[in-house]
Amino acid sequence: MKLEEPQALNAFGALSQETRLRMVRILVQAGPEGMPAGAIGEAVDASSSSASFHLAHLERAGLIQSRRESRSIIYSANFEGLSGLVEFLMRDCCSGHPEVCMPAAVVAAECCTPATKESACAC
Repeated sequence: MKLEEPQALNAFGALSQETRLRMVRILVQAGPEGMPAGAIGEAVDASSSSASFHLAHLERAGLIQSRRESRSIIYSANFEGLSGLVEFLMRDCCSGHPEVCMPAAVVAAECCTPATKESACAC
């Protein structure tokens, strides 16, 4: 998913608020299974109305997605949208010199390597 500047600005705007940033980080850790809205609210110490507001903002920005399971709404990170945001930042970083971007690529590869069965990522 290739983001252009307006979508990137919208996503960065959504992430520039503490509660929303914490929600995205929690959902990244939860993986594709995601979490119910109530559990996310509890994890970030937000009331249900506040959590709903923030989750809706993140979903509009393309950073998370939701699905209904019975009577619950389950939210999960939109990894394609998050990857698009990282790609937007890195798109022009090396200007023909890939070694400039290598430190960021190494960190990303290390973070995305499963450490153990108990944790999703090594970072």
